[in-house]
Amino acid sequence: MKRYIALLRGINIGGKNKLAMTDLKTASTELGLLSVKTYINSGNLIFTSPIDDQYLLQTMIETMIKETFDLAIPVYLILQTDLKMILNNAPDWWGTDDQAIYDNLIFILSPLSTQTVYDALGRPNTSYEKESPDDKAIFWSFIRKAYRQTNWWAKTAKSTVSTKLTIRTANTVKKIVDM
Repeated sequence: MKRYIALLRGINIGGKNKLAMTDLKTASTELGLLSVKTYINSGNLIFTSPIDDQYLLQTMIETMIKETFDLAIPVYLILQTDLKMILNNAPDWWGTDDQAIYDNLIFILSPLSTQTVYDALGRPNTSYEKESPDDKAIFWSFIRKAYRQTNWWAKTAKSTVSTKLTIRTANTVKKIVDM
């Protein structure tokens, strides 16, 4: 049995794609997922499954969400152990207690590559933001008060790759990796 983390893209943002986490937990349990937990209202689903095929699990969850809630939601699925490895490789500047900095982890949905994300977003404005790629995600931080001066803030929501990204704060990622 393996522990997985599913990140649902675009849930409960700006009144769109409304999905109660209690309903998601119930539907996931009915799907056969075990020890199901959710975290905050942004589509973080943590569960155990005897199924080793991540693509199959991802497809099962996406299909369940479509059939149960009538929402076509992309799902990023990762093993809990893989997310721990990503966080172990975090740059020193990411995920600190500095409240002036906003730390995020950008998850890249398949089949998109890190290079395609960089091609679409360009390079960050190093005066206000930092980034560091991992194989499955990109660490990204910026000065909170200067978010409008960053190169990536608007582009992560409006670029050609925006529908293939899901972003979580450092605090959220650090919480769900241990659930």
